Amino acid sequence: MQKAPITKYQPFKGPVLEDRQWPGKTIEASPIWCSVDLRDGNQALAIPMTIEEKLEMFQLLVSVGFKQIEVGFPSASDTEFNFLRRLIDENLIPQDVTVQVLVQAREHLIRRTFEAIKGAPKAIVHLYNSTNPLQRRVTFGLTKEAIKQIAVDGTRLVRELVPTVPDTHVEFQYSPESFSDTEMEYALEVCEAVFAAWNPAAGEKIILNLPATVELATPNVHADQIEWFCRNFSNREQIIVSLHTHNDRGTGVAATELGILAGADRVEGTLFGNGERTGNLDIVIVALNLYTQGIDPGLDFTDLSRIRSVYERCTRMDVHDRHPYSGDLVFTAFSGSHQDAIRKGMDQMDPDEGALWQVPYLMNDPKDIGRDYEAIIRINSQSGKGGVAFVLENEFGYQIPKAMGPELGKMVYDLADSLSRELTPREILDTFLSSYSDQTNPLNVSDFREVSRYAASREIELAADLTWKGESKTIQGRGNGPINAFCNALDTEKIKNFNLVSFSEHSIGTGSGTKAAAYVQIQRYGDGNFWGVGIDNDIELASLKALVSSINRSEAS
Repeated sequence: MQKAPITKYQPFKGPVLEDRQWPGKTIEASPIWCSVDLRDGNQALAIPMTIEEKLEMFQLLVSVGFKQIEVGFPSASDTEFNFLRRLIDENLIPQDVTVQVLVQAREHLIRRTFEAIKGAPKAIVHLYNSTNPLQRRVTFGLTKEAIKQIAVDGTRLVRELVPTVPDTHVEFQYSPESFSDTEMEYALEVCEAVFAAWNPAAGEKIILNLPATVELATPNVHADQIEWFCRNFSNREQIIVSLHTHNDRGTGVAATELGILAGADRVEGTLFGNGERTGNLDIVIVALNLYTQGIDPGLDFTDLSRIRSVYERCTRMDVHDRHPYSGDLVFTAFSGSHQDAIRKGMDQMDPDEGALWQVPYLMNDPKDIGRDYEAIIRINSQSGKGGVAFVLENEFGYQIPKAMGPELGKMVYDLADSLSRELTPREILDTFLSSYSDQTNPLNVSDFREVSRYAASREIELAADLTWKGESKTIQGRGNGPINAFCNALDTEKIKNFNLVSFSEHSIGTGSGTKAAAYVQIQRYGDGNFWGVGIDNDIELASLKALVSSINRSEAS
């Protein structure tokens, strides 16, 4: 990289628009969407899609709800041509879907394109040529007037050929390629000339697509360009202003959203942003951004995981783990404070399907796009106590007492730290159970049984067969419940050296498979608190097992 002064690059200068209106506006409705996955997206693949893969992608795009789909560049290759013919000949295009075809402003390519679209219910012929000064000078060596004439001649030929496909409703779209780097006055001049050459009837519209073929400036500059164009075009009511942003600066989404504010009616893009260089606009992100603002995007991403799966299979591209909305980890919290806030938010959410979504750190409900709450919180050494409790409750049904959380959390995170990796839910459960339940040394109870029940005092007599530090005993005690009776029996044998601090219990599962989980905390005389957990089909046995485990943990410390 150059050191200052940097002479290799210079700041981009946008249009002068001192009274810009877009900053004070809000998006109130979704734009017209056009998927270019099968053309721009396919063009960017190291291994282009086969016809079968393109067909699967087309069907996916239709299922998502796209009504305009650019299916390719049929004059460029036999594969592109044959794919479109298959869609038409096998009646695979729904009546409410318009296929779009791209073509350079060259006569033989335009004529071949009309051969390709013949018989389609509806088609957009998308004509383009490069207009920016760098392309004019380096690629074509032509004057402004010559470049404009290419656009006009191409437009006239498209208009001339429309009657050759009488069964196809043809719409026209023109793109001044590299609009983002074309002088604004000249881009407007070319588009005005194209409009005049097409000469739409009253009430008819043409699409003027203004591509940021290379993203050269901040999104606000792009918005200024779009607003300037919308304000200065002579027949604004007869054009659909379309955006086609690329992502060279990583701000394609922002540029699109600001472009909509600036007056654009339509957006072209791809699923997950696949496109040349650093990619096209990701329509999934913009559509779901609108959805999280209470705007119906008109596209259905209810099963986003399935959509991603088809996309990855057909394109051989991967969606990054942190990709907005779509990545594996976007609804995952490792931070302890985040985990705690998410858990509390989920617990306090109104269960009504129409309730306002209000969960800290989660902008949208994962369920809306087919994701699962089970994957929201995952555990590594950076996680907090709330995360472990959340996993144990949501994955396995254990409702960990709040006071137990810090000790259990540290135990789990120390393990994750020693392994230098994330722990699976099963590993967390195994750590929990092996540490707190079924502790059998030095106290091992082989049998509990009720000997008597006293109605007047509501007490029971309990007997237990046990081994204490290798010595077998049968002990007996009376109390107001199984735990109290067992504690009194231990006290009689001078085994008890603790006070009972807390006890809680709950069921796990439903029906015949229901189990009971009990949590007991004891305080060893003058020295520390210890937790034990018991699980059994019988709630009373679960509580006694929890007490035994807590005693054994206190003796082992």
